[in-house]
Amino acid sequence: MQKQEEKIQAEKREAARRKALAEEIGQDFARRQQMRRHLERGWELNMNFVSGNQYCDVSPSGEIEEEDAAFYWQSRKVFNHIAPTIDTRMARLAKVRPALTVRAFSDSQADMKTARLCSNILKSVKNRIDLDAVITAATLWSETCGTAFYKVVWNHDDGNVIGTDETGHSVREGDVNVIALSPFEIYPDTLTAESFADVKSVIHAKAVPAAEIREKFGVETAGRRITDFSLAPYASAGGWKRPSDGEERPVLEDHVVLIERYSRPDGEHPDGRLEIAAGDVLLYEGPLPYLNGDRGERVFPFLRQVCIPLAGSFFGTCVVDRMIPLQRAYNAVRNRKHEFLNRLSMGVIAVEDGSVDADELAEEGLYPGKVLVYRQGSPKPEFLDCGALPAEFAEEEERISGEFILVSGMSEISRNSANPTHVTSATGLQLLIDQDTNRMTMSAESIERAVKEVGKQILHLYKQFASAKRVLRMTGTDGNTELFYFGASDISADDVSFETEYDRSPAEKREEIVSLLTLGLLKDEEGNLSAEMRNKVLDALGFGTLESARDISHLHLRKAERENVELAQREVEADAYDDHALHIAEHTRALLSGGEEDKAAKGRIMRHLESHRRLKGE
Repeated sequence: MQKQEEKIQAEKREAARRKALAEEIGQDFARRQQMRRHLERGWELNMNFVSGNQYCDVSPSGEIEEEDAAFYWQSRKVFNHIAPTIDTRMARLAKVRPALTVRAFSDSQADMKTARLCSNILKSVKNRIDLDAVITAATLWSETCGTAFYKVVWNHDDGNVIGTDETGHSVREGDVNVIALSPFEIYPDTLTAESFADVKSVIHAKAVPAAEIREKFGVETAGRRITDFSLAPYASAGGWKRPSDGEERPVLEDHVVLIERYSRPDGEHPDGRLEIAAGDVLLYEGPLPYLNGDRGERVFPFLRQVCIPLAGSFFGTCVVDRMIPLQRAYNAVRNRKHEFLNRLSMGVIAVEDGSVDADELAEEGLYPGKVLVYRQGSPKPEFLDCGALPAEFAEEEERISGEFILVSGMSEISRNSANPTHVTSATGLQLLIDQDTNRMTMSAESIERAVKEVGKQILHLYKQFASAKRVLRMTGTDGNTELFYFGASDISADDVSFETEYDRSPAEKREEIVSLLTLGLLKDEEGNLSAEMRNKVLDALGFGTLESARDISHLHLRKAERENVELAQREVEADAYDDHALHIAEHTRALLSGGEEDKAAKGRIMRHLESHRRLKGE
């Protein structure tokens, strides 16, 4: 009886501890939310300006408010230069799609095999999750708000089905997912850190349906209405706009705020800490789930991408922040100019009080053919002289347009295909385009670094969770397709070096190949183009499928590669129909690239080479 009572008391203490921890996580989140409230309003303002709602500003109370017109007749049209600038920058940055390849540390067969396996794993994941679309989504956030994030996680409900559990549900092998996150979802413990390495803990918070909490965690939580834009930036389809007075504010019904707090390893928790809470209910607590650090340690599963970094700031800035004052001035100049032109075209009529029907004149104006009746003895109504359009309007408009180019880094030749400099030479035009590209170097390098780190974390997660053998369809060096079985022991995420190769257009690739052929760099020592190189050139130019344009030397090379794999395990005899010169060169390459380290494999390769020489008659 006493033991049962102690058990009940222990359960009560544990329940109280979990409730207190959930409340502490909620309070920590509220503190971080308040700490960066001014940043969120700036991001919200940027989103309004990009979408075309440009007559709003941050009020002294820290909220986004609509700006009212000083007079009812004032023109308040928007001449959006920010949106096309973002479109141009997005189009330029779309070329920054690093094709992650893994370079072996040495020429040994084992290192080359590991590098090839890791490269193909990354290619497979990139195609499966459509990594290009994820990068585009993150880049749009970083270009609009200054910062975006990637979250690399292992989804146990993804991958091929490997069986069923006791309840009859399918059990899957799991796979990697990469998610693009907006800056509204990430809350660091300090805003002065310049990277995740300087952050001790970070909160990932977002609004999710209460039914999702029930499905994933098996816990009932009370849903509520969420109107905070920082928690529900996707509540309005097609872009968010601050509602005017009387308009319905975008809300999420029956949602809860899911808070994930990640803490870096310390003395008390050597494996770090992950705590998940929703609606004052603790859903999970435990160590950081992923061994995703460079040396296998547990780190945050988040990666940061910025448009323009700021010194001493965790969140970066963007060109939209710099263009908003210019956009306000440009809208004012264009609207005042149009108002002046309206006065010139429609005129301002002066009439004596009581001489005409003022209401009719104000409603209908002086349309062609109108009979204007005025009181006898009164002066005739007449148009006032409004003068000519001042030249200052055109000068100010041109000056602001020039500042748009300076601030955005996008010249007219990139933004609207105009050539105001009247440069006619191809070299000069290319230099102008290169200048625009150089202005975007920081943004492009941030994308490259983030994607490179994404690739590293993908391999770390495969090494941690892909314990059972998996099958992967891989492409060989000469285009052949093969199935490869691998496990966690076959992956090396620490002993590889990443290289980023930018995706080039087919026209650029063909031009480079033609230049190499013209310079003679693809020819052998005797000045001839070998059959092997000719086949590779045809493949690169897009003629690899034309059988009439190729010989069978590539088939001999593929056969020799397969024999190299077999020779590592058993004896293989040469065939009489082999192209012995190609086979001898390929087997010798295998020896020189590390095959001589394995004495048994070296002996088999040497005997195989001897059989080729014997059949060749040497």
